[in-house]
Amino acid sequence: MSAFGTPLVIANPSAGRADGSVLARLVSSLRTHGVEPEVVATAARGHASELARQAVEEGRRYLIAVGGDGTVHEVVNGMVDAETGTLRGDDPVLGVVGGGSGCDLLRTFGLDRHPEVLARHLATDTTTRIDLGRVRCTGPDGAPRVRVFANVAEVGYGGSVARLANRLPRRVGQARYAAAIVGAVPHFRRVDTTVEVDGGTTREAVCNVVVANGQFFGSGLKVAPRALPTDGSLNVQSWGGHPIDVVRAQPQLRTGAHLARADVREWRSQRVVVTTARPVDVEADGEHLGTAPATFDVLPHLLRFKL
Repeated sequence: MSAFGTPLVIANPSAGRADGSVLARLVSSLRTHGVEPEVVATAARGHASELARQAVEEGRRYLIAVGGDGTVHEVVNGMVDAETGTLRGDDPVLGVVGGGSGCDLLRTFGLDRHPEVLARHLATDTTTRIDLGRVRCTGPDGAPRVRVFANVAEVGYGGSVARLANRLPRRVGQARYAAAIVGAVPHFRRVDTTVEVDGGTTREAVCNVVVANGQFFGSGLKVAPRALPTDGSLNVQSWGGHPIDVVRAQPQLRTGAHLARADVREWRSQRVVVTTARPVDVEADGEHLGTAPATFDVLPHLLRFKL
């Protein structure tokens, strides 16, 4: 039995490989370590948030998200009241197992491993408190929208990539994002942008603004090598080039070498305000949220994360 009670495994069925092997291997391995989980599968977009919220409000203390960063995004938004920035329930714990196209949040912690390895971690009582980011923007319906995010958010070209990727069939898996990265290039132009951070304000034409809590996105691109989800701040970058420059920088992004580029600026900040001359897309954890202007802040050490 887990120290946090029976874990509820919230699994995205489209993120467990075509044969569902990730979930099956995880459950089998947890049982080997004396943990008998309860498993529920998501049925539609947003369902993971509903399941997570209901679970923690009923007193469940241990949730395990099985899927990609989008699944984690939904589960976290069920565990947290984004508007107030407070946890629901009795200080619940989040565990994560990557499925399908993987989960970039796990890479920051070195936990992008097979389910059998992760089961050994999930059966222990070791946790750490992590920060979450929060974003306020204009939703697709024109109403204000607020969400929390665990990994990385973007304003601009990256938001357009997420919007296009979200429209493609999820069965395509990781290829959705590769196709969207290329597909969004002809449709996005640099936009005059104001970025306000704790240290000051910058105004210039950019193609993308990155607000990172974790270090990786895009299935292993090391976009924010200096980001730490436990330091109480966000890593902020603005890209002054064009979308095609971002595509060409993929080899640099794999190692974090892009930070040396002349067209990339970087800051650390607890609060970020991004205002653009025209509405551009906003995404967080790979989920399209709406359009700028967008305001970000950090919720320090809010969530207990299972190591």
